[in-house]
Amino acid sequence: MKKIIMFSAILLGATGGVCAQEVEKKPLTISGYAEVYYQQDFNNPKSNTRPGFMYSHNRNNEVSLNLGLIKAAYETENVRANLGIGVGSYMNANYAAEEGVLKNIYEANIGVKLSKKHYLWLDAGILPSHIGFESAIGADCYTLTRSMMADNSPYFETGAKLSYSTDNGKWDMAVLVMNSWQRIQRVEGNTTPAFGHQLTYRPSEKVTLNSSSFMGNDFPDDKRRMRYFHNLYGQFEISSQFALIAGFDIGTQQKEKSSSDYDTWYTPVLIVKYSPTDKINLAARGEYYNDKNGVIIASGAENGFQTFGASLNVDYQILPNLVWRTEVKSLNSKDAVFLDRDGNMKKANVMAVTSLTIRF
Repeated sequence: MKKIIMFSAILLGATGGVCAQEVEKKPLTISGYAEVYYQQDFNNPKSNTRPGFMYSHNRNNEVSLNLGLIKAAYETENVRANLGIGVGSYMNANYAAEEGVLKNIYEANIGVKLSKKHYLWLDAGILPSHIGFESAIGADCYTLTRSMMADNSPYFETGAKLSYSTDNGKWDMAVLVMNSWQRIQRVEGNTTPAFGHQLTYRPSEKVTLNSSSFMGNDFPDDKRRMRYFHNLYGQFEISSQFALIAGFDIGTQQKEKSSSDYDTWYTPVLIVKYSPTDKINLAARGEYYNDKNGVIIASGAENGFQTFGASLNVDYQILPNLVWRTEVKSLNSKDAVFLDRDGNMKKANVMAVTSLTIRF
């Protein structure tokens, strides 16, 4: 059991003395998170749902809950477990393929430490994705909305993860066996496991370099098409005020079962954060998504989905656990893929969103 030793000075008559008070950290903790947002698409489409390639903050022209989460975390020296129950538009969009109560399971996993001397763990269940630097918890991300990269790669996964961390904290390594690409249950008729790896290197406290992969099939066995995907990113704290993240995803998938021909997609992203004060953060993002053959984003356009994105983000820390965030984002596509109010297709889309996030 983890213990924290706290020391307090006590005045004893004319002399001074110190006593040690030992406080045990409880193995079970309960926490919560909520993010409420309002978004305006300036194309003003009739639909209140953002385009289908957006899975976070995907409601338009209404006050909405992106994610409301209650989480129980249990941890001792040799065992750990997490159970998170979520609601909101993020859950509706990302868990649409799941059945029944599975739609509301944000996280549910159990881990066992396999070595007394080394940080070697085996975790199994519904896990946070090992891919990417963004998560569903917006307060942990530089920007209010997620990048096209994050929205179109897994936020969660189901399977088993064997992980090891070095004693100096510089290397984290993991291998995974998963059900498939962001699924709790496999596609009906799919019997093939998927595999992945993660390698993280921290040469210093200010630099993080990460490589993650996925290899598997997300179709029934009779239509099996292998998918190979790699995510690479670096996170750099340049100073106390400046930080940046650079990432690049690339994937390829068989055109047909047993085919030697593959469709490829890729996406780079760069995010820069500037913190002029303790309460204010600014972030700018530039990104590009190229999926000519519609493997991940099926736009139906002549040139598939080829879109540039740029955004500017301002955060104000109202309280230590309460943040007000505002973002303006512009998307520009090679083809007209965005609807306006009259049902016409446009190449450009501009939106603004504001949110309140709280942890408790």
